Amino acid sequence: MRDGDGAVVVKLGGSFALSAHLRDWLAAIAACAGHAVIVPGGGWFADAVRAAQPRMGFDDAAAHHMALLAMEQYGRALVSLNELLSLADSVDAIRRDLAAKRVPVWMPTRMVLDATDIAPTWDTTADSLAAWLAGQIGAGRLIILKHGEFPSGKARVDELAARGIVDKAFARHVHTSGIETYIFGPSDYDAVAAWIGEDAVAGVPVV
Repeated sequence: MRDGDGAVVVKLGGSFALSAHLRDWLAAIAACAGHAVIVPGGGWFADAVRAAQPRMGFDDAAAHHMALLAMEQYGRALVSLNELLSLADSVDAIRRDLAAKRVPVWMPTRMVLDATDIAPTWDTTADSLAAWLAGQIGAGRLIILKHGEFPSGKARVDELAARGIVDKAFARHVHTSGIETYIFGPSDYDAVAAWIGEDAVAGVPVV
């Protein structure tokens, strides 16, 4: 296994906040406690930052910091919904939670603001940050949970970016981390739980 003990990073988008399947997703991921790390999206909280920026005129550096805090707001809400989820803001904290058979929910602000390889622009969202974190902890795989229809077989990362399914910086961070990446749809929670627990092949691989 790699340094992250083969952990699977799961990016749970903010679009799931009001989904009928949110608690199903959290239960499925919690069933894999000790093996899964959640990266929360920004959702409504990040959308508020996007809407405010042109009206207030703050720069991209401020927007970047605020969007990271938006991810943390969503993450804190997720932790309140399942007792096996824990807040984690460092690699050490993530590894401690995994060792304790919990599900760390990443609080990204401290790590990302200290990083020199992450551009503070809207081209880099939680998708890219999930790929970056996977590299930082030596994870085995990355799962991106998305609403939408995806083709069977493989999905090209450049096509996903062109369709706005992932952000523009995603391909670079996936290639840099070398992480195996898969996309799952909004109701695939049972398949994800089985896939993480049994190391089976499922989802749409991203190439």
